Amino acid sequence: QVQLVESGGGLVQAGGSLRLSCAASGRTFSTYAMGWFRQAPGKEREFVARTNWSGASTYYSDSVKGRFTISRDNAKNTVYLQMNSLKPEDTGVYYCNRSPPQGGLWGQGTQVTVSS
Repeated sequence: QVQLVESGGGLVQAGGSLRLSCAASGRTFSTYAMGWFRQAPGKEREFVARTNWSGASTYYSDSVKGRFTISRDNAKNTVYLQMNSLKPEDTGVYYCNRSPPQGGLWGQGTQVTVSS
């Protein structure tokens, strides 16, 4: 059974940076594309970024393009999200999942709060 555990969130001022991590259990991690998603208060969960199985191909939502970077380390079964130039509208709970997401894999997420 694959489990995903997100970490690295916190409170940061606008313009600051955070690095999120998502640790995956299971031996098939490296065969799947992975993504980051977020849910702001009162809004639906939305796509943020994705990476293919090797990390060589990435894709971002327009709202984070140029500020966020997704990467992965298959040897560590971990996917990362480097977030720079954070804005208050980046506030929310951040989740990782396969891409496209699989319903049964949603974890607890990690809270990111950006103050103005």
